[in-house]
Amino acid sequence: MVLVVASGIDLCTRRVPNWLAIPFLVAGLVVQSISGRLPGAGHSLAGITMACLLFGIPCFIGAMGLGDLKLAAGVGAWIGPAQFVTASVFTALAGAVLAVGWALWHGSLGASLDSTGDLVTHWRPHRQEAKRKLGEGTAAAVIPYAPAIAIGTLLSFLTR
Repeated sequence: MVLVVASGIDLCTRRVPNWLAIPFLVAGLVVQSISGRLPGAGHSLAGITMACLLFGIPCFIGAMGLGDLKLAAGVGAWIGPAQFVTASVFTALAGAVLAVGWALWHGSLGASLDSTGDLVTHWRPHRQEAKRKLGEGTAAAVIPYAPAIAIGTLLSFLTR
């Protein structure tokens, strides 16, 4: 349910709020620690670590926001590292499809591809520059990624 709410908020505001992502992360760690004791806590912490490794780099270079990273870490806390890797692969695929659809819908596919190329080739934060390139305040400037995280997580359960 948290991923559905996060997706709705992200679609409307282009943000994943801390009041949603952080309790989700903490609850995952607490529940896994209580139900699985020390091994459960380790499993949850390993999932958080995997999320930070896989989503940290895109966050650092400006390809996604910290809210997406915190939401992904929350997913990792609940499902652990092995399933998180599967969820991440599905999330990346869903994110690619959603990003292309989003850019086409807003008539900004060319500008989005240019910004993506800049991110990949320069390896430095470009979020503000990308917003300026697309025009401040346009709906296409920031593509919501929480829906992709939700879809990727759901698909990881369907393939178990």
